[in-house]
Amino acid sequence: MLNKKNNEMYGVIGLGHFGSALAKTLSEAGKDVLVLDCNESKIKEALSYTDHAYTVDHLSKETLQEAGIRNCDTVIVCIGEKIDTSILTVLTVIGLGVKRVIAKAISYEQGIVLEKLGAEVVYPERDMAVRLANKLTTSRIMEYITLSEEIDISELKLTRKLNDITIVEANLRKKFGLNIIALKHNGETSIEIEPDQMLMENDIIVVVGKRLNIKQLENYLNV
Repeated sequence: MLNKKNNEMYGVIGLGHFGSALAKTLSEAGKDVLVLDCNESKIKEALSYTDHAYTVDHLSKETLQEAGIRNCDTVIVCIGEKIDTSILTVLTVIGLGVKRVIAKAISYEQGIVLEKLGAEVVYPERDMAVRLANKLTTSRIMEYITLSEEIDISELKLTRKLNDITIVEANLRKKFGLNIIALKHNGETSIEIEPDQMLMENDIIVVVGKRLNIKQLENYLNV
């Protein structure tokens, strides 16, 4: 059973590709991780990075309580393929009083139900597909993070259109409604952006703003 310590604790239920990668990454980041799965071989693998890995035949309230899932600050339910099990497990974990519950969904309809239960919903397959499509169809956007339905953080590689001018001269905030939050020049990244900082072709800027505005800047750089 996992006992509460001072540092933040995470519970991962379901060790498919998504759940296994998530649990291992959290553990490598120094977090306490509790993992549960019905597959004994997957649990044996998980014991290489956490002491709190348990084989469970079913995800009843009693089983989750015994494992110590209620001691976790955040629980991620990674069993999206089994929709009925996913929904019942989310309902049980929320009922046990876990502060934050995140659930994997494989369909919009499943996600709607999980959200109504009070879980945050992620769509790993859809998000990866969107991420790949964006990288394939944009020539200047190197990487991005979605913050909301409209807002992204994106990396863009500069062209000669913004070569040898200062941040204030580029004036991306006024022209495109974007804020530069980081600049990479000659392999060195800075987050202390000064108005008189020079921009050079092939520099990489990290901007935050509306997705439409980022697209407009990308089009401007490509002209």
